Amino acid sequence: MSKSKSGIEFIVGIPSYLEADTISFVTKQVDVGLTRHFGQLKSMIVNVDNSSEDDTKGAFLATETRTPKHYISTPKGIKGKGNNFLNLLNFAKKQGQSLKAVLTVDADLRSITPEWIKYLGEPILKGYDYVLPLYSRHQFDGTITNHICYPLVYALLGKDFRQPIGGEIGFSPALMNYWLKQKWNSSIKQYGIDIFMTLQAIFGDFKICESGLGTKVHKASAPKLGPMFTQVITTLFDLLISRESTWMSIPVIKPEPKVRFGLKELGQPQELKINIRELKEKLRAEYWPRERLLKKYLNEYAIMNLEGMFEQDVYNIDTLMWIQVVYQLIFWYRNGSSKVRKDIVEALKPLYFARSVTFNYQTWRYSTKYVEQAILEQAKAFASQKPYFFGLYVNEVRLYVDEIKKRIDK
Repeated sequence: MSKSKSGIEFIVGIPSYLEADTISFVTKQVDVGLTRHFGQLKSMIVNVDNSSEDDTKGAFLATETRTPKHYISTPKGIKGKGNNFLNLLNFAKKQGQSLKAVLTVDADLRSITPEWIKYLGEPILKGYDYVLPLYSRHQFDGTITNHICYPLVYALLGKDFRQPIGGEIGFSPALMNYWLKQKWNSSIKQYGIDIFMTLQAIFGDFKICESGLGTKVHKASAPKLGPMFTQVITTLFDLLISRESTWMSIPVIKPEPKVRFGLKELGQPQELKINIRELKEKLRAEYWPRERLLKKYLNEYAIMNLEGMFEQDVYNIDTLMWIQVVYQLIFWYRNGSSKVRKDIVEALKPLYFARSVTFNYQTWRYSTKYVEQAILEQAKAFASQKPYFFGLYVNEVRLYVDEIKKRIDK
């Protein structure tokens, strides 16, 4: 196949903010991957940046590549991964009918190889619309995925996509155009972008697969309590509630078999260490100001157990309790005002932290294989408790009917 003389056919985007120390390595690996595996296509590497003050732009443009490069930035003061993606999507859309595939890889990767470009790109050229990554990751890494995003997508939507907010993805022009037609709020323009893209791909009934990439080595961190948690969970809850009729009709079923490309064996995860004492201090600081708020939304059993844990500084939020806490808060989120919804997401933070600490205590000696099995079992437990979640709706209807009867009797 000869190279097209029209627009770009294959784009790899690298979203970034303050990544001058790693973006050159990532760019070089992307270039080798494009040259080696997609040399017949007219390709471009695009850095979509947040006006990084560390000269990420200079490091990117100074990297020697055979593939043409292009730099795009948000205006100074405008941050957010979602804003970077919006710039990338709008640039890709301008390529018109010539565009065949778009990939993105994080700018802080230390383990990316040229083959990652092949594993993410080939499925798109074979007719898939969305490629999600499969990594080997330490259980201390990706805790929002492990304990909230993955189990809820598994349980409520019946989709077993292990990394629904992974940074390395591939997508078709059709899915790209679909995303651009959706409403983008402030959370989506920040860290909410990844779960937004995955849920919209599912809701839009696009063809999705996974591709094994191996070990993900990057600037990993312990469980996050900052803006990332708020933006991801707000986007997740908002989209689930907006499509309630879609997943309410899905029975408790075993997720469909997955289509997988790339590596079959993922290797050992990146080594990570966490400071449990520091995590405990942070989660207590988040819990006490919200204790009264939680009493409004959680049942007495949950509150009684939480009070004992935080008073004694010993945390044991087991799987069943965690599931019921999450489902209760989603239920109240559904009916809340914008202020109530914000409060509920913030109130979930210390509980998510306590669940992460509990899980870490339980699995720190486990091999990767057994940790993954434990995460899968948690997702299955979320699915098995779906009737409990529906029961909250039924109880709401019953209370409403009782209130109407009281008014009629008067």
